[in-house]
Formats: sequence, structure tokens, C-alpha cells
Amino acid sequence: MQISEKYNPQETEQKWYNYWLENKYFHSEPNDKPPYTVVIPPPNVTGILHMGHMLNNTLQDVLVRRARMRGFNACWIPGTDHASIATEAKVVAKLKSEGINKSDITREEFLAHAWDWTHKYGGTILEQLKKLGCSCDWDRTRFTMEDKLSQQVIKSFVDLYNKGLIYRGYRMVNWDPEAKTNISDEEVIFKEQNGKLYFLKYKIEGSEEFLSVATTRPETIFGDTAVCINPNDERYAHLKGKNVIVPIVDRVIPIIEDEYVDIEFGTGALKITPAHDINDYEIGQKHQLKMIDALDDDGNLNEHGLHYAGKNRFDVRKQIAKELEEKDLLLKAEDYVNKVGTSERTGAVIEPKVSVQWFLKMSEIAKPALDVVMDDEVKFYPEKFKNTYKHWMENIRDWNISRQLWWGQQIPAYYYGEGENDFVVAETKGEALELAKQKTGNSDLTAENLRQDDDALDTWFSSWLWPMSVFDGLLDPENKDINYYYPTSDLVTGPDIIFFWVARMIMAGLEYRKEVPFKNVYFTGIVRDKQRRKMSKSLGNSPDPLELMDKYGADGVRVGILLSSAAGNDLLFDEDLMLQGRNFMTKIWNAFRLINMWNHEDKPAIETDNQAIEWFENKLNKTIAEINDQFEKFRISDALHLIYKLIWDDFCGWYLEAIKPNYGEGISKEVYHKTIYFFEELMKLLHPFMPFQSEEIWQLISERSIDDALVIAQQKNAESFNEEVIKNFEITAELISGVRNYRQTKGISPREAVEVYTNASEFANEAVVRKLANVSDIHFGQKTDKPSFTFLVGATEVSIPLSENLDLGEEKAKTEEELKYLKGFLVSVEKKLSNEKFVANAKPEIVEVERQKQKDAQDKIAILEEKLKSL
Repeated sequence: MQISEKYNPQETEQKWYNYWLENKYFHSEPNDKPPYTVVIPPPNVTGILHMGHMLNNTLQDVLVRRARMRGFNACWIPGTDHASIATEAKVVAKLKSEGINKSDITREEFLAHAWDWTHKYGGTILEQLKKLGCSCDWDRTRFTMEDKLSQQVIKSFVDLYNKGLIYRGYRMVNWDPEAKTNISDEEVIFKEQNGKLYFLKYKIEGSEEFLSVATTRPETIFGDTAVCINPNDERYAHLKGKNVIVPIVDRVIPIIEDEYVDIEFGTGALKITPAHDINDYEIGQKHQLKMIDALDDDGNLNEHGLHYAGKNRFDVRKQIAKELEEKDLLLKAEDYVNKVGTSERTGAVIEPKVSVQWFLKMSEIAKPALDVVMDDEVKFYPEKFKNTYKHWMENIRDWNISRQLWWGQQIPAYYYGEGENDFVVAETKGEALELAKQKTGNSDLTAENLRQDDDALDTWFSSWLWPMSVFDGLLDPENKDINYYYPTSDLVTGPDIIFFWVARMIMAGLEYRKEVPFKNVYFTGIVRDKQRRKMSKSLGNSPDPLELMDKYGADGVRVGILLSSAAGNDLLFDEDLMLQGRNFMTKIWNAFRLINMWNHEDKPAIETDNQAIEWFENKLNKTIAEINDQFEKFRISDALHLIYKLIWDDFCGWYLEAIKPNYGEGISKEVYHKTIYFFEELMKLLHPFMPFQSEEIWQLISERSIDDALVIAQQKNAESFNEEVIKNFEITAELISGVRNYRQTKGISPREAVEVYTNASEFANEAVVRKLANVSDIHFGQKTDKPSFTFLVGATEVSIPLSENLDLGEEKAKTEEELKYLKGFLVSVEKKLSNEKFVANAKPEIVEVERQKQKDAQDKIAILEEKLKSL
């Protein structure tokens, strides 16, 4: 068989991916096999593949491919999220570049543009996942805004409203002036910013006295409706019941008292702006203060801002400070560092804003969702994230589910009047009309009398149904797919969306199907650069995954990123890892070529072959058991390390060397077939991690039918193994390495045979030792008087008479130097062991390690002293 000298990923990858797709290996239908279901964390429809996606989806693909090869009916559901804020922002920007303002067109016209955008760019990231090798069931691809999924979102809203869990309320929200929508608390990121603390003068009404009030936001004075002091603050006792005048605004507002005010902070007097601060809002409610909203939706001052109306709030901050100073209303300004809330999506500084929003009561549905995680009905890997989850669930707030956007599921509330409760909630306008007629008693109402709520639902309100909605579980709760595939098996996601998504999916699953949506959650780490910075487009520190795949091959990149990806721990990206992945591919390819170069002959296996085969068979079975154990613990990186070592060290480094025929000779057919069998089993183990190259080699080994492709081949089950055989070979490897070390350190050619003296009565795998160490004679149970190179393997002493070509004087000097070092080392160890405190207080295993060091040093010293005598 002609096998090319070098493996070419570019030629191979597309070929096999197309083959897998053509033969529907990734497609799943309910059958009599046990299901293994994974739903993809749906990437934004506007997104392109980045390093986080690559890590997350590689891990999912490893789990799915392995399940497929272990007898499960594997179903990996792909899809995308409509990403309300991100997509709407991109469509608005595109329209603006065409001279169109969102405010100048209808909702229907805007949605037509949004759908055009989605159809044009929406499939990009899914196509990129195919390049990575992801074995998703592409026939089942879903989109959170497609009709059936939208119907399920609306159905759940109506259901929860009818259960009394969804309500409409006038509340303080986080307003994103760039996206022009409110966002949830979880979407606000607090960042430290350098600013100023301004001390303003609030004159006491009818007096020349003033009250000093500290604020970081002087531009919000236009919304001030009170100044608050602590009733226990003696400094201000004489001001109780009086009024102050708001600087510049000249509005008279009361001085109120509340123990919320920290006497120690600032001046101990707090300006209260109920429309622009969550804490001020609470105080305003408590003291029934007027609410003045001085900002518009763009974050500009409105008519309440007087001569600053229409100006951006940050520009006003600088200008008003200047005006306050000119009018002697600014006492001082100090440098100040404070944490400012910013939007996760747009980066804009968040403005607290009071508005009418829709909320979902969380306390009732959070309790069972907390219990299933605490009771390990849903297991978290790593377990440390249980505490994070517990803290959030025990302090949960009602979920603000409405967004001031058009791209998304429109809230199914229909208004028939101007009153606060003049609305009905229904899945369709027709149903809403019937409800409105019943509620009002007015049978003359028509559909034209109804106005649907303008707001859209939070994107996460569709995502939280994902494990059910992808199987249409809310439309048809008894359909064959939902009953077979749900609950799903494993979820792979980032800890940053544990609240947004993981917690809410658990709540929804328990609410609608009375069972958890998945059994295990594997949290990946964050991909960071060498300086530990999170990879991002803005920092320019994130490599393009597609470029990496072109350079190192998809398999090389997959292996590279997984080699250092321990669950829940951040991954420090280093391109050298990709190089290591590519080198691994080269190693495997060269091993395959080597095997295929050997002639197969009708002759029996020799003793070396039999010893190597017996050892590798046992080693393979032991490693399979260890790999299975690592997968059960979701230690996927550790499982890969085991496979890597099994192939690179054990198979290539020892097994192939042991069975390699002498120059000009062939290999026994029996040994060849056994070797091919081993190689096939290794390809099965490797396939989930390196699907392309393993399939290529699998198909080159032998002609395969469609039913024999590696992608659906079954991995070998762990069988019993003989630990003694494995341990004996470890000793064999140490003996061979000791002889090789002699050659290397003394500059002796590997072709020069050596003789060996040993206190052992026999060597396990003697034939392998003779061949790989090039040993001519082994003198068991004998010592030699000749000057020798001696080393220990456990209690076995091995001596190799020094080659006549060596300089004995130089050897003596080296031995004396080594002896001096060892004696010094022994003194330090014995000093530690003679310290009674150390022996009494240290852990027994640590003391045992020190005792072992002492014994090893003593044994080596004895050998070196013998050697000096012979020299």
C-alpha cells in the first residue's frame, strides 16, 4: 500500500467530513439503544468562531463521539440564539450606514431587515463548527426565533402568567443607553473607574448656611427631590425639618431622615435622586418622594436638565462642575475611584431608570432547582461551582424578562384601554380578543381595539427552554423525541452563564416536565493569553481558530487546546500546544508508515515479540479502564494525556521498537496482525479527540464498508489485566534505559554490544532487554571486579564493565565528584530525620519519603565506593 510520506490535514478533513455527512452518521432517531443527548449552548446568530467556542465545542464533540462508539444513540442538537441586543445593534448600525433610522420605520419593516441579516450571516458559526469536526445532527438544527420555538416561548409566558408567576410592575431597572433597552442585573459588569467626588453646596432655605453633599454624579442634581441625613447625626440636628435649595436648579426640597445614611461616608448628607439610583429609589418609595427623571433613553439630559437639555450626561458632568465652581456652589472636588456598572453586551455605562417592566417571580421556582443541585441529581464538574450556584439561588431576585427591543418574541400582552390593568395575556390575538370581551363585558370589541405590548422578551427567556423546545416539548409534551431524548445527558458550558442559563434551564425543566434537563454540567475554564488576560477582539489577543486549523490541522488544534484544559480552570493559550498536537499527528502517521513498510513472513513469533505483545495487551486494558474512570469524573484533559502517553511512549517508544524486525528481515504475520489490531484499538480510543486522522488511518488499514467506518466503530471494553506483567515491563524499561544512559553518558555506540553483571537471578522480559539494550551476555547472580558503570533498578544492581575506549582517570574523577555530592545530600536528609520535631509533626508519608531518600542515597554511595575500588 502506498502511503504518502507526510499526513495532509487539508486533503483529509473535508473528505471525511463530507463522507460522515453523506452517510448520516451524525443523525439520530429514537431506537432501542440508550440515548446520549447533548444540546449545544446556542452561539449568537451574529457570531463567528472564537477560542471559547472552540474549546467548548471540542469538549462536546469528544463526549458525543465517544458515546456513539460506546453503544449509545448519540444526538447532539446544534442551533443558534437570536441574541436580541447584539443582533438588533448590528441591524440598527447597518440601517444607519444606509441612512435609515430605526425610529423612522415600522416594527414589521425592521424585522424584515433583521431576518435578512440572520439569513445572510446566521449560519456562519455553524459552518465553522463543521471545520472543527463537530458531529452535530445538522438535520435537527434549531434557531430560537423560528416559528415552533417562538410558539413555545409564548406558550410558557402565558402559562406562567396564568399561574400568577409573571407580573407587570413599575420598577428601577438597568438601562443600556446604547442598546436602548433595560438589562438584567446579571448582564451588568462592574468596572473600576477613576473619577471625582464633588462636594456641592445645598443652601439652607431662608439662611446663608449651606449643607455640603458629596456626589460622583453632579449631572443628576436635576432629579434631586430630597437631601437625607442620619437621625443620629448630631452635626445636623439643627437642620431637621428644614429645606434646602438644589444648586443651579433652585428647587426647594426637604431634608429627610433615614438610618440608611452612613454618617462616616462623605459629609454624612446624601442627595436623593429616586429616578437615577436604586438605593435612592427605595428611600424615595419609603418617604413618598416625587420622582423626576432627568435623562432620556439615549443618556442625554431632557427638559428637566434646563440649559443642558439634549446634551450627553458625561459632557454635562464636566460642564456643570465648571458652572458650580463659577457660582461658588462647589466646595471642592477630590480624585475618586468607584465601581461603575457597564453593559455586558455594549460596554455602555448603565443608567438606573424607573419604568414599567414584566417580571417573573423566582423564589417559588428557584427552591426545587437549588435542591436538585445540592442533592447531586444534577452534578457539577468541578464541584466548587455548587457554592456559587447556592449563593445566587438563595439570594435570587425576580427576573426582569422584558426588553425594549423589536428583535425577539413580542410579549403576548394585549391592551384594550389606558388603565393600569386594562390588558389580557394570550397566545394569539384571537384568543386575546375573546378574553378582553369577557373581562370588559363588551362584546363589540374588535381586534383593532387591541394593541400588543411593544416590548420583546429577554433572549434568555427562550434559551431557558432550549433542552425541551429543541424537541418541541412544550407544543407536544408526549412526542416520541422529547420522551426519548429528554432529559439530556451532559451540558458543557462556561461558568459565566451559570445564572443566566444553567440555573434557569433547571427551573424550566422542573416546572414543565417535573424532571431535570440534564444529569451533568461540565464547566469549562476561560481561554486566556499568557498574561492571563481574557481573550477578546478588543484586546487583539485572540488568534483566529480558522487560521490555527489551516496551520496545524483541526486535529492538531483540538488536541492542543485539550491538553491543557482542566475542568473549570482557565486555559492559558499557547500556540506551542497546537504544535504539540501537530507533532502528535506526525508521530502517529510515521508509526503507521513504519508498520506498513515491514514485510510479513510465514514464520512463528519470537520470544521478544511474545513478551512485547503480552505486556502491551495488558497495558492497553489497564489504560482503557483508567480512561473510562477519567471520563466518569469529566477529567477529559487527563483522559487525553493517558491516550497520548499510551500511543507516544508505550506503543511507539517500546512496543514497536521491541517487535521491529532486524534490517533486511520481515515480521511474523501473526505479530503483524496483532500489531494492526492494537493500532485499530488505539485509533478507536483516539477518534473522539482526533477524528479526521484516525478515520483516514482506519480506512487505509483495510477496505471498509459504510457500516465499518471508524466514526461508528465500537470502542473496546476494559478487560481484566495482569498488573504484575505491567510492573515487570516497567522494570524492563528501566533496565534498558539504564544501559542506554551508560552509552549516552560515555559516548558508546548503540551498535556496540555490552555484557551485564547483576545480583538478580533472572530478568523478566529478558529477550526484550537483550534486543533493546543490545546486551550480549547477562551474568546473573554475579559481580565483576572490572571497572564498571553501575546502576540500581529497585533492589536490582546492574553493572556494565567499562569499555576499553574509556579514559579511566576521567571516570575516577567523575565518580569522586558524584560521591561527594551524594554524601552531602545524605547528611542533609539525615539531619532532617534526626530532628524530633520534624518526625513528630510531619505527615507520616512525608517522613517515609525522606527515609526512602536516605536509603536510596546509602545504596548509591555503596555502589560508587565499590566502583572507585575497581577503578
